[in-house]
Amino acid sequence: MTSKSRKSLLALIVLALVAALLFIAFRPHPVAVDLAEVTRGHMEVTINADGKTRIRHLYEVSSPIAGTALRSPVEEGDAVIAGKTVVARVEPVAPSLIDARSRVQLEAAVREAEAAADLAAAQLRQAEEELSYAQSQFERTKALVARGVSSITTLEDAQQVLSVRNAARDAAVSNVQMAQSSLARAKAALIEPDATENTGESCCVALTAPISGTVLSIEQVSEHAVSVGSSLLSIGDVTDLEIEADLLSSDAVGLVIGARAMVERWGGAPALEARLKSLAPKAETHTSSLGIEEQRVSAVFDLVTPAEDRPGLGHQYSVFLKVVEWEDDDVLMMPVSAMFRDGNGWAVFVNDGGTARQRAIGIGHQSDRMVEVLSGLQEGDQVIPHPADTISDGVSIVDRDKL
Repeated sequence: MTSKSRKSLLALIVLALVAALLFIAFRPHPVAVDLAEVTRGHMEVTINADGKTRIRHLYEVSSPIAGTALRSPVEEGDAVIAGKTVVARVEPVAPSLIDARSRVQLEAAVREAEAAADLAAAQLRQAEEELSYAQSQFERTKALVARGVSSITTLEDAQQVLSVRNAARDAAVSNVQMAQSSLARAKAALIEPDATENTGESCCVALTAPISGTVLSIEQVSEHAVSVGSSLLSIGDVTDLEIEADLLSSDAVGLVIGARAMVERWGGAPALEARLKSLAPKAETHTSSLGIEEQRVSAVFDLVTPAEDRPGLGHQYSVFLKVVEWEDDDVLMMPVSAMFRDGNGWAVFVNDGGTARQRAIGIGHQSDRMVEVLSGLQEGDQVIPHPADTISDGVSIVDRDKL
């Protein structure tokens, strides 16, 4: 081989190497993507909301009289038995102090009442003497009439006098009782506060628990003055709970009474089950943490999970609710993150043997993670979640998990 031929061959080899390097450098590389499979199975659409537990029937124990509530005999958290456990004691209002002028007036009223009582007693003795005399006259006249000495008219007059004296005696007895009551009332007005007089249990009104349950709160543990109807403490059964949550009015429209709900973040596992009991007929305006006014509807849920399966859950505990608005056991679905807007419809990128292909789809129900596929895809198809800007129709792709 001549020198010229060798130079030409060497030049061709160099050009081939440069061309190969340029091809390797500028050829399109497959884009690494995550792939998600279109599956068929159970799907549910939920409405998420924060809620609080509350005792279904809360009992407030109030004072039936005005007076002084003694130091509470129970503490918060104590178990009580209906009709047996004394939960509060209330003393009647103590009499007020008496000033000098009032004392003189009250003492004079007592002396006046004593004199009236003495007068009534004297009048009673007089009525009894007159009755005794009338009785003897009636008996004497009756005997004379029997012997024919006296007339029937005289007997009738004696009978009438006897009846009048009986009525006078009864009136005198009533006057004595009235005078004694007036005297007792006048003496009672002189009674002053004395701690030594109120030492027995009979001095107080003892209030027992209206139901068997737990003491939730006590208004004031120490002794304090109360009026009629003042709240003393609250009692409830912590095993009988329900949940209250405020839902957006737009979400509440799609719910029906009896809708299933999962209770999460209650402090234990697994999630508890609840059922929608009621929806308020009126929405109220609430301001969110971002300062946005929202229309919220109060919803109440019955806890279905037995009390023994939710130990420690109590009154006013915070929980997280997932209310099932729609669910089906045979749904073709895919991740929500795989779809994107294409004009007025929706589309996805599908893995077609290592090549991304854009495909229009029809969707139905949608949750926060999955969406129902009505058309455009089949079970087993692989879609690209969160497609980047580098993904377009016809671009080579490779599963990131296989790199």
